[in-house]
Amino acid sequence: MHEMGIAEGILTSSLDAAEDAGATRITRVFVTIGELTEVMEDALQFAWEAITPETMAEGSALTVTMVAPVSRCADCGHEWAHDRYSGAQCPSCEGWVVALLRGRELKIDSIDIDEEGDA
Repeated sequence: MHEMGIAEGILTSSLDAAEDAGATRITRVFVTIGELTEVMEDALQFAWEAITPETMAEGSALTVTMVAPVSRCADCGHEWAHDRYSGAQCPSCEGWVVALLRGRELKIDSIDIDEEGDA
């Protein structure tokens, strides 16, 4: 389950950023994940809940936005959404030179924190 490693990376980065900001608690982490990363959101949520106890992120929510793949044809410029298997050929001109624009993201968008002195 590679979701555990991904959750650990998200947690480590979030803890570092929160500590740098003088936080006492992380309440929510927002992430964007491309569908082509093959991350299973349920497994990622399970991993998050398993690794956050006894950290500043204990009880925090992990909010995931999944991004569908989108490609662009180098020959005709057509852009289209697709699944894992149908993005290799342009549906407009049938060209094979395509560039993936979205679908492999894995990024932390923002972190909600409580700072010292927050009630």
